[in-house]
Amino acid sequence: MELSASIMELLYHYIWRHRMVGPRLLTCDSRPLEVLWPGRHNEDAGPDFQGARLRIDGQEWVGNVEIHVKASDWYRHGHDSDPAYDSVALHVVAVDDVRILRRDGSEIPQVEIVLPQDFYMTYACLAAEMKGVRCSRMIAQIPPLVRTDWLETLAMERMHAKASRLLEYQSQLQGDWEQAVFTLFARGLGFGLNSQPFEMLAKNLPLKYVYHHADDLLQVEALLFGQAGMLDSSRNIFDEYYQLLCREYAFLSRKYVLHPMRGDLWKYARTRPQNFPHRRIALLASALHHGVRFTDSLISANADIDALLELFDWHLEGYWANHAAFGAEGGEISAPRNLSESSRRLLIINVAAPFYCAHARISGDFELAERGANMLTRLQPERNSIITRWKEAGLEADDALRSQALLHLRNEYCDRDRCLDCRFGHYLLRSRAGSTRFFKPGEEKNQQSLLSL
Repeated sequence: MELSASIMELLYHYIWRHRMVGPRLLTCDSRPLEVLWPGRHNEDAGPDFQGARLRIDGQEWVGNVEIHVKASDWYRHGHDSDPAYDSVALHVVAVDDVRILRRDGSEIPQVEIVLPQDFYMTYACLAAEMKGVRCSRMIAQIPPLVRTDWLETLAMERMHAKASRLLEYQSQLQGDWEQAVFTLFARGLGFGLNSQPFEMLAKNLPLKYVYHHADDLLQVEALLFGQAGMLDSSRNIFDEYYQLLCREYAFLSRKYVLHPMRGDLWKYARTRPQNFPHRRIALLASALHHGVRFTDSLISANADIDALLELFDWHLEGYWANHAAFGAEGGEISAPRNLSESSRRLLIINVAAPFYCAHARISGDFELAERGANMLTRLQPERNSIITRWKEAGLEADDALRSQALLHLRNEYCDRDRCLDCRFGHYLLRSRAGSTRFFKPGEEKNQQSLLSL
């Protein structure tokens, strides 16, 4: 696979930042070079690395480092006329094709680095434009300790990302913690496919209005279905319950100045009737009607799996006992009237555990957060296509903590082309960087066989 110049430059940034070129090199004019500190990676305008400490031919320098594939890129990018680059103390290149001068005419020390072909081929495989696990054929080469350590880190990274989402909700909702937790619950009920619409619904319906009518299931359902954009009195005219909800919502929406979300945001593709969003909303209405207070209920459960399973055991009643959607009779529905145990376990993973983590940041109760994380080691792993693909690659999830780690690895690293930020990718590349060669002027060079320039 050929690597573009932009990818090659990114790769050279990576090996310089992680000091994979070794501490002792030779400049293009054969002077000894020691890298005492590679500098701070600069992601803004200006030289690539700032504040590097270098010893060139016995003299120590503190300055910036610029990296290019070809040395002539310095002139092609206009650095020769930019005063920001006068502070560059070293130019790192893959191909030494020209001398580089500052604006005052002084020459910038330059080092040419050529890596072994195996290194490039490994990165080319990791960076390939393909779906699935990029390093699937190389997983077996990674030591078990490296795998375990990285997966534990990923699991915590995912947990904290979800906790941060809850704290972000709180900020968006002007500090209303209960409304934020309600939003997290609602998103969890979306189970992936409808997570975003459920989040929008929860943010669009102030809990204080729901609690005011919590003793009347009809009014709670009217508020939820109405705000979900699912009520239109011109439809289902022969469905008495639907029309009753429409009338209730018309009254309540005027009373509280409510505006519904778009009803076409809900997704139904490849969804069984028992999993339609209508039934999930009805379950949420049932929970609110029976007095669930989300924060207090979660704290009272104290990260106990059995208590949480019972907390999430909401039951459909009345109209929804035999309906999948409005106007559709339930003869086609054979599903139970409550959430399955596997769905409730998903709520523990995606709602309860992140809640305990976020709550600890506010309350300082890190013992509860730790119990929340430990719950995942006692839950069965999720079963989906991503987990199956990892299993085929040699990484099997034996509990929910590990399945969460593998989902995070795929979604946040593999699918985002972050192989250079992944410890698996880092290990594989570092293991192939041991034979790195640094050429002196006059030596035979093999860059053209390695790079596409």
